Amino acid sequence: MKNKNLLKIMNKETLLMKKQEFLEGIRDGIPICLGYFSVSMAFGLTAVLSGIPIWAAVVISLTNLTSAGQFAGMNLIAAQGALVEIGLTTLIINIRYFLMSISVSQKVDQKMTMKERMAVAFGITDEIFAVSMQRNHELTMAYMAGLILTPVLGWTGGTLVGAVATSLMPPVLSNAFGIALYGMFIAIIVPPAKEQKNVLFAVVLAIAASVTCAYIPGVKNLSGGWTIILITLLVGAVAAWLFPVEEREENS
Repeated sequence: MKNKNLLKIMNKETLLMKKQEFLEGIRDGIPICLGYFSVSMAFGLTAVLSGIPIWAAVVISLTNLTSAGQFAGMNLIAAQGALVEIGLTTLIINIRYFLMSISVSQKVDQKMTMKERMAVAFGITDEIFAVSMQRNHELTMAYMAGLILTPVLGWTGGTLVGAVATSLMPPVLSNAFGIALYGMFIAIIVPPAKEQKNVLFAVVLAIAASVTCAYIPGVKNLSGGWTIILITLLVGAVAAWLFPVEEREENS
């Protein structure tokens, strides 16, 4: 009888702990959610202007969770690009999440099942990765579920609001709002470029390579997707060669 009561108390404490960790994850994810909402509105707006149905734009956001990859993929879909082209472009743009997931896997609860690890890996974004790596405690499934859930709702909800709002606007007004996409990218690029010379170099090199590709015989005839792949590989290789990341030696 005592063992049963003790077991009930332990289970109750475990549930309370999981609930607290889940709420902590939601709390930490709220700022990310608010930021994602505004950015994903631009995606929903641009998707509808590109001829993509509202429901398709929402499904894309719900199943991808990547701004740059979604914008690139959406443009290729609108341009009727080949599946291989779309797949390679989004793979190269999003391959950084592979490395992020490996880093997060070193901090997660060792009791986490493979399905739970796959769910966490699916929800990894740049901001979620940064918050999770800054947490001093072990990353439990309850905490990661809360941390991922809130931004996912913000990203998907923003896409829906942007897509619906655009479909209700007059064509003149909705086309004018299309400039929000360019403003968003400028806002993302300028701050780190002003602080880090390697980022500034990569941005300038990417612009120069993009302009150059428009005049090189053979290359200028490539579609947008293959051009993105070529420039990404070129800029990434040159930047990695000129600005290698130095490994920090841990003091034993």
